[in-house]
Amino acid sequence: MIAESIAAVAQAPETGGTTEYINHHLHHLQVSVGDSSFMTLNVDTLFFTLLLSLLFVGSFIFTARKATAGVPGKFQALVEIIVGFVDGLVRETFHGRSKLIAPLAITIFCLVFMMNFMDMLPVDLLPWAWASGHVAAGQDAAHAYLRVVPTADLNTTFGLSLAVFLLIQVFGISHKGFVGFTKEIFTAPFHAEGMVGKIALAPANFLLRMIEEGVRPLSLSLRLFGNMYAGELIFILIALMTLGASMSSGMTYLMGPMQLIAGFMWTAFHVLIITLQAFIFMMLTIVYLSMSAESH
Repeated sequence: MIAESIAAVAQAPETGGTTEYINHHLHHLQVSVGDSSFMTLNVDTLFFTLLLSLLFVGSFIFTARKATAGVPGKFQALVEIIVGFVDGLVRETFHGRSKLIAPLAITIFCLVFMMNFMDMLPVDLLPWAWASGHVAAGQDAAHAYLRVVPTADLNTTFGLSLAVFLLIQVFGISHKGFVGFTKEIFTAPFHAEGMVGKIALAPANFLLRMIEEGVRPLSLSLRLFGNMYAGELIFILIALMTLGASMSSGMTYLMGPMQLIAGFMWTAFHVLIITLQAFIFMMLTIVYLSMSAESH
């Protein structure tokens, strides 16, 4: 029933057909805060982020409590492999001392990977279930919006990168002290002998430092968002192959197998992308924190 509702939305000429189908899948379930739309919450992003965070924390706590010194179970072995792999990267990359960096790196890698992995679900599966609830409640399925990939939302990726940015400042101050951290802003990367030379180069050093600090959260957030948004959009376009064929007589049987092949190939390739993006986000976080703990 709901599949017919979704197809009706895509086929309606007054709504733009396939264009409306794409727009529907790229529209968030939103709630405005207050009387105005000054602040709008993407409820679907918040829900899936919270759900995956609880799943990550719960699974690791469960594994830690059930861990055995003998032959580990499959999930315990997987967790130990991840922990050992990330811990080795931290020891090689981070040159300071911190009990926070390794748990932080594991959390970032696992949570970003889990959020990325939501893109592996069939593109219409959860939106179909959500729209079914709307139909059962007597509401219009065309307005049942739901996006399930948190990292395809720029708010999520920028929020993660902003948290990393704040940690960079905290690590810098904790390892160098407030005076040393502030002094470095005006004395690096260009160094000069004597007070006059340092004062002359201070504006240039400050400007370069501000650009460097601003680029870091932008690059982290846009890289992850761009890859996941593009991956989500390609899955939607692949789903349109049979939807478009259903709008043309005699094309369904031809486009069905092509959609299956294209979906399988892109899914296999996208697994590498979601893993690589989680790894890059984690590694850049470790590198940035290591740089903030070191003196120029």
